[in-house]
Amino acid sequence: MPRLREKIRSRIPKIRAKIKDEILSKHADKVVCNVTVKQVYGGMRGVIGLVCNSSYVDPYQGLHIRGIPLAELTDRIPEEIFYLLCTGEIPGKQDLERLQEEMHLRSEVPEYVWNVIRALPKDTHPMTMFSIAIMAMEKNSIFKEKYAAGMRKADYWEATLDDSLEILAKLPAIAAGIYRIRYSMGDLIPYDKSLDWGGNYAKMLGIPDPKGEFAKLVRLYLVLHCDHEGGNVSAFTSRVVNSALSNLYYAVSAGLNGLAGPLHGLANQECLKFVLSIQEKFDKAPSKKELIDFVLSTLKVGKVIPGYGHAVLRETDPRFTAFYKFGDKYCSKEETFLIVKRLFEVVPDILKEYGGGKIADPYPNVDAISGSLLFKYGLTMFDYYTVMFGVSRVLGFCAQAIMAHGLQAPIIRPKSVTNEWILDKFKK
Repeated sequence: MPRLREKIRSRIPKIRAKIKDEILSKHADKVVCNVTVKQVYGGMRGVIGLVCNSSYVDPYQGLHIRGIPLAELTDRIPEEIFYLLCTGEIPGKQDLERLQEEMHLRSEVPEYVWNVIRALPKDTHPMTMFSIAIMAMEKNSIFKEKYAAGMRKADYWEATLDDSLEILAKLPAIAAGIYRIRYSMGDLIPYDKSLDWGGNYAKMLGIPDPKGEFAKLVRLYLVLHCDHEGGNVSAFTSRVVNSALSNLYYAVSAGLNGLAGPLHGLANQECLKFVLSIQEKFDKAPSKKELIDFVLSTLKVGKVIPGYGHAVLRETDPRFTAFYKFGDKYCSKEETFLIVKRLFEVVPDILKEYGGGKIADPYPNVDAISGSLLFKYGLTMFDYYTVMFGVSRVLGFCAQAIMAHGLQAPIIRPKSVTNEWILDKFKK
């Protein structure tokens, strides 16, 4: 696949020169961020401690992929997004076709991976199965093989690109296969080389899709969740592991393990449960007045409204907006979507008033709607949703790893201190 590889190869020296000549040579000793004791004890929230060029989250404009607002990318397919993450450019027709051809050639999942998955206990969580499937293929790492043979540091990125393509090409089949095996959905559905990456994933899940709407939703989902800066749990974990030169199979598996946590990748499940509880209580999509009373009663007993608020954003998440537009077009009469829509109409104003203006972000994030749309199309196994999130987010893991090695980034090793160190410092 010369075009993507050559595009990355041509960009790396320019970026390295920019870092050396324009940034480090002039600003190496300047302070980027002052860190408070509260931040030290608060999970490093808001501490600027690393560079991630693949994406950036603006508090008011939301996610940007390589400087492009996400709203301008919702009609793209995941392969285009991966190319963009790696190169800063959207591929032309020939570049896209070559990337897709490369993925088709690498798409076959080794039979031993299926044997490993089927050997697991029947009640194994699908995210555990996903992580184990990635690790089962680690023996095939091209990076590991070339490193053992004495690979030059300057070539780390290229072997990481090879591992990225091997993993990404197989992800749709692995993730869909886990769905069919874990939930006894029947035989595995063969990979179709005439389809794109997201289209294959949708088809191999086996969800009935007579109008092709589910495939459109899957493509959109994979685009919207592809990357989200470098400091979130899954991306940061993957990057830290890979910085130790653990190959990408280790790093991707580690990132997925972080994504599996309730405070990260499980959020859309909690939001969907909340929407379904409203539907069950009212046996329909409630009126605006009924919903206001329900939300207020929820807040009064000390509970939160799932899907509202974000650590970084201070406006409605553009990923929510993209899903909302999809829902308005294809699911406008669906009860779960109507509930999501009416929550959006009432919750922000309630939170603003209820919080006395102190709530930093009373607006919906992507999790407030994504699960409801998946549920509508028949993907009703809640604990599988994180696997789909993982399929998308691996695009970002891989792109960040490729460029980190291309720029010869060092091992990530922040300094930690003890409680006594903190106390002694401020006594002085």
